[in-house]
Amino acid sequence: MGPEETLSKMRHSAAHVMAQAVQSLFPEVKFGIGPAIKDGFYYDFDLPRPLKPEDLPVIEDRMREIIDDNLPFTSEEINKETAQQLFAAQPYKLELIDDLPDSSVTIYKQGDFTDLCRGPHVSSTGEIKALKLTHIAGAYWRGDEKRPMLQRIYGVAFGSQTELENYLARQVEATKRDHRKLGKELDLYSIHEEVGAGLICWHPKGALVRQVIEDLWRREHISRGYNIVYTPHVAKIDLWKTSGHWDFYRDYLYPPMELEEQQYIVKPMNCLGHILIFKSHLRSYRDLPLRYAELGTVYRYERAGVLHGLARVRGFTQDDAHIFCRPDQLEEEVIGVVRLAQFMMSTFGFSDYEVLLSTRPEKYTGSTQMWKQATDSLESVLQKLKLPYNIDPGEGVFYGPKIDIKLRDALGHAWQGPTIQVDFNLPQRFNVCYVGDDGLEHNVIMVHRTVLGSMERFLACLIEHYGGAFPVWLAPIQAIIIPIADRHSDYAQQIVVQFREEGIRTEVDNRSERMNLKIREAQLQKIPYMLIVGDKEATSSSASLRLRDGSNIGLEDLLQIKTRIATAIQSKA
Repeated sequence: MGPEETLSKMRHSAAHVMAQAVQSLFPEVKFGIGPAIKDGFYYDFDLPRPLKPEDLPVIEDRMREIIDDNLPFTSEEINKETAQQLFAAQPYKLELIDDLPDSSVTIYKQGDFTDLCRGPHVSSTGEIKALKLTHIAGAYWRGDEKRPMLQRIYGVAFGSQTELENYLARQVEATKRDHRKLGKELDLYSIHEEVGAGLICWHPKGALVRQVIEDLWRREHISRGYNIVYTPHVAKIDLWKTSGHWDFYRDYLYPPMELEEQQYIVKPMNCLGHILIFKSHLRSYRDLPLRYAELGTVYRYERAGVLHGLARVRGFTQDDAHIFCRPDQLEEEVIGVVRLAQFMMSTFGFSDYEVLLSTRPEKYTGSTQMWKQATDSLESVLQKLKLPYNIDPGEGVFYGPKIDIKLRDALGHAWQGPTIQVDFNLPQRFNVCYVGDDGLEHNVIMVHRTVLGSMERFLACLIEHYGGAFPVWLAPIQAIIIPIADRHSDYAQQIVVQFREEGIRTEVDNRSERMNLKIREAQLQKIPYMLIVGDKEATSSSASLRLRDGSNIGLEDLLQIKTRIATAIQSKA
């Protein structure tokens, strides 16, 4: 058993210890489930009163007593009838027992606590090392909004106190970098009840960062042979029924609108519009490949409980593209996409990422032969490029396998990044064809791909990766001029004009506030360069330069400062 499996077993055992501790404090508790998760564990409880943060240390202390008792974990297999008697006072456990297909179930005991569980567990509670309960959340029973809301207690557990302390320190840093917190502090975006959950209003500074990213995206795509297109935000529902999206993703689609005795839905993806553009002309094999790219806004109904700032939303803009190619062009096109993805990741400062090959899911369309051909082509590309990868079984989309790239930010958190999908299915459903050199029609192969993901999630990732201190080329305000007194405002404004002419995004802080306060607020706004100007600076065409990290560069000629900033922008460092 590897170290991850060992940790998972210990964390699962910690969940049982937490349940035992909660039962000793709340004898009337009703138990849900308590699995191990990444870095820790949780357990769902139906309790006589709402838990408060001050309850966690009490539960944690009781857990440590149970761990110190070094109680052995023992398992037993019993028939379902006996299990129903044993858990007669536990309605959620009874439901789980009823749903089990086998005639027998496994239970685990430690001390006076018994739970329905397949295991495995450590030998005894004493093998559970460093742990801490972190927070309380609400969780619907079995994830169903129509079922009771339970109270979920989360905890973390590690093999040593040092590992736990390092983890907690990272969490403190993660809290500082949370894009929801920084998004508000830096005035980047907002979400309003009046508009709706999961729908983003971009403020000027957030919109500017997004525009810089999109401008780069467009330039790179045009230079690599993509054609920029735009498609409508709504379409007739029949389009999505033909594609299969209505059957496979109905729970995530907004309900239809009745217009002129026709049903329309807001689009959940851009691919079908690109298909129709392709089909608007007869295509020859000589026309291929055709690459259509669109920063297309799509809408998907995500449950309220999973919405999370910019990272999980209901309306988002995909940096989407679809490549229509012949079978003999497929590998070369996928290689081109991977290289573009690598360029984009490198440009935005991501050098740590994981590559996954996601294979056929349980619910899919098309033949198994078609799936094998598509999967083999993706795997061949990864091998030719010598990219290390792991198989992610069953995580492909319903119409084809995909390459998923997970970005790791500065704290090691994984984010969904570029994705590349090979699709033999939609070309058949929509009869997307080209005329071959034999004069006959043949189905194209489609490659669906994004190299950033969604603009919303990518901005969330960037904010947390850089802690809001964007590289100079991405910073919404690259330089701020701070006049010492009102009489220096005209000189400050002259600098603004000069810098803006050089393409440097520059503002002036003319407020009647103390200079030190202005400098401090500029640092909090993560502005890379602060130019303080007074009498000396105005008479020498210079400025006293400070950096957002607190460095005081001192007096520099304006031309020197402009060159410094322009070099940083150009290098994208």
